Amino acid sequence: MKSTLKISGMTCEGCRSFVKDKLGSLDGVDDVKVDLASGEAVIYSKNPVSFSLIREILPSKYSVTKEETLNLDIQGDKINKVSKVEQLKPLFIILAYILIASILLNYKNWSSSNAMLDFMGLFYIVFSFFKILDIKGFSMSFRMYDPVAKKAPLYGSIYPFIEVLLGMMFLTRFEVKIALILTVVVLGITTIGVTQTLVSKRTIKCACLGTTLNLPMTEATFIENALMIIMAFSLIFS
Repeated sequence: MKSTLKISGMTCEGCRSFVKDKLGSLDGVDDVKVDLASGEAVIYSKNPVSFSLIREILPSKYSVTKEETLNLDIQGDKINKVSKVEQLKPLFIILAYILIASILLNYKNWSSSNAMLDFMGLFYIVFSFFKILDIKGFSMSFRMYDPVAKKAPLYGSIYPFIEVLLGMMFLTRFEVKIALILTVVVLGITTIGVTQTLVSKRTIKCACLGTTLNLPMTEATFIENALMIIMAFSLIFS
């Protein structure tokens, strides 16, 4: 029997392993698969597993809900694909709002350079807001792929405030050159980690919008970082 659960509250690989071990310890369970990005857990068992028992063995930080059981793997693949698109929807909406705001701020006296600076400033301010909502959770997720945060966990805790600082520098046009160089360095390092994760095909959460939104690590994360780096380079040499 295959049972699918939706579990929120998992922020890192450690959480995923913990949940998998707990579910696997239940009587009658043959195998358990837990996906960190989608927040899904699939339990394979000979008999139905008590949902109330599942909620008892998992700490209160994890919210568990039942999902409809799927009998066909093809159906499961389709649902996972749709789920990934749905999960990325908040990211696309936020980027669209930032783009529209950047255009509106400059449409009267149009300047592509100023529009890019405003976009980068708003990008940092908005994205840092979601990270600051749960700095501890963000830091744990961030160190799963950022090379510097892996070696220096404190970097993950101060990273949201680095974004706030860079955002304010861009929006106020204060030491723009320095802000552009820092953008290339900071996002360049993170992009290396993102690329390594995508190449290795590891399934982890993207920390770009903190832990408030359950976003998977996908090519979209690479594209958003690459876009910021390209804009920074173009403004440095313009």
